[in-house]
Amino acid sequence: MPPKAKAVGKGRGPAKRKLAEEFPPGEILTDTGKKSWKLGAPIGQGGFGLLYLADENAPKPVGANAAYVIKVEPSDNGPLFSELKFYMRAAKPDLIQTWMKSHKIKYLGVPKYWGSGLHENGGRRYRFMVMDRFGTDLQKKFEECGKSFSRKLVLQLGLKLLDILEYIHEHEYVHADIKASNLLLSHSNPDQVYLVDYGLAYRYCPEGVLKDYKEDPKRCHDGTIEFTSIDAHKGVSPCRRGDLEILGYCMVQWLCGQLPWEDKLQDPVYVRDSKIKCQENVSEFISKCFPSEDKPDELEKFMEEVKSLSYTDKPAYQKLRSILQAGLKSIGAKDDDKLDFSTQVNGAGPSSPVKKTTKRKKVVEKEEDETDGMPAKKRAVARKKAVNGVKKSTSTSAEEAVSPKKAPPKRKAAVSAKTASPEPQVKKGRGRPKKNP
Repeated sequence: MPPKAKAVGKGRGPAKRKLAEEFPPGEILTDTGKKSWKLGAPIGQGGFGLLYLADENAPKPVGANAAYVIKVEPSDNGPLFSELKFYMRAAKPDLIQTWMKSHKIKYLGVPKYWGSGLHENGGRRYRFMVMDRFGTDLQKKFEECGKSFSRKLVLQLGLKLLDILEYIHEHEYVHADIKASNLLLSHSNPDQVYLVDYGLAYRYCPEGVLKDYKEDPKRCHDGTIEFTSIDAHKGVSPCRRGDLEILGYCMVQWLCGQLPWEDKLQDPVYVRDSKIKCQENVSEFISKCFPSEDKPDELEKFMEEVKSLSYTDKPAYQKLRSILQAGLKSIGAKDDDKLDFSTQVNGAGPSSPVKKTTKRKKVVEKEEDETDGMPAKKRAVARKKAVNGVKKSTSTSAEEAVSPKKAPPKRKAAVSAKTASPEPQVKKGRGRPKKNP
């Protein structure tokens, strides 16, 4: 994703960057390993780059079932270059496969890096990266489920994310921007979820040397405002406990519908202070989010464990897993590797999501209303185009639009918060962590 202006009008805005020109299907790109890739149809836009279906070079055109996508952007842009550093160091297929084997897990939700390089066309140079192809994002699923996932599903997602975070942490990186719109389902297996968009990924431990805790007022509130860590609110570089703190906020939101501070996302100081208050009394925070008797004790225990970590501590990943697994057991469930996005399942949490309306929700409703005046047939066509991956996205995540979507259900299709509704202005205050070698 592109670097963005500081929150609430402070700091300088992002440098103007050029969008990549659209290449015709059949364009051949050669990566640094001398492997040739053929572009198919463009399927979306991420940041300042374009997304194309892609496959290994062959006489036949790239079809709709292509297994890869290629992100292309002008070489003088920075976002893709920043992501590439993570992918090249930590996401090579052999590294991921070795980790899966040694940790005895069926899959790891980290996108694989298949190649990258520079390409010249019309006197201009472009940078590109070859990635796995994915399906829909969890934000869209969250909206479709009435902004409330079942307790079983939330705990399963938490367990999968612990696997992902342990892996990237052990490879010297933290993600710093975990949220539903950065979690994509596999294109081939909708029961697998992947964490994408490493535009804010930070190398917290280069060559095994941990970064020191240091507050920088110029970098306050980096990340996505409702989820970002207290450290980030204070301008401190991301760390492992920050990723886990963000995961805790995500799980609470997925289960209860809305975090208490989402009513004032335009006020980052209010959001920061609300999170500090939450950390001071986690039990009170959980009671506020879940006023019913059926409180998820495991989320309180999870957040208490994360709260106990210092800035440089290595998290006890297995202890955190045990906490979430105990939560599954308490509702008579287990992690069966099946992600059930229906709303009527056991342990669903509150009977209805929080009804407060944020600006994001209003934007989504407004966009849906724009189709309501159409005849039924045209309205259906409009919705289909919005989700089938052919229409270009205005997403800031490179991977989000990487897959044509399945036909929408008969009910009104929910609109992805990332592709259809701009995040609140303060979210556009993401800064870029300082580059590491």
